[in-house]
Amino acid sequence: MNVQTITTPAGERLVLMAEADYAALVEAAEDNGDRAAVAAFRQRLAAGEEELVPSAVVDRLLSGESRVRVWREHRGFKASELAAKAGIAQAFLSQIETGKRDGTVETYRKLAEALGVTLDDLAG
Repeated sequence: MNVQTITTPAGERLVLMAEADYAALVEAAEDNGDRAAVAAFRQRLAAGEEELVPSAVVDRLLSGESRVRVWREHRGFKASELAAKAGIAQAFLSQIETGKRDGTVETYRKLAEALGVTLDDLAG
């Protein structure tokens, strides 16, 4: 890497280098940031603070299917089990999953807690 250092009339030191060398430095910095992000994710995953979600689940969520139903089935709950765990009626849960009724924020908070997901995971 060929660099030249110059000093401006105000005393600021500047480094001149080939654009290709600068691009390589920027790419290396970005790669380092990516490595740090992956390492942090792996630590959270090992600590149980993150999880890997199968692509089939993601596809269902992205297709617009009921987020509550997708997460319930992914977690292996029957509707009656999730309703009991969240403290709501099974019929109400069914109506939420089919889109016939909207739950309150508090209802979705209870469902999210029972499913081990965030409220954002259910809200979309």
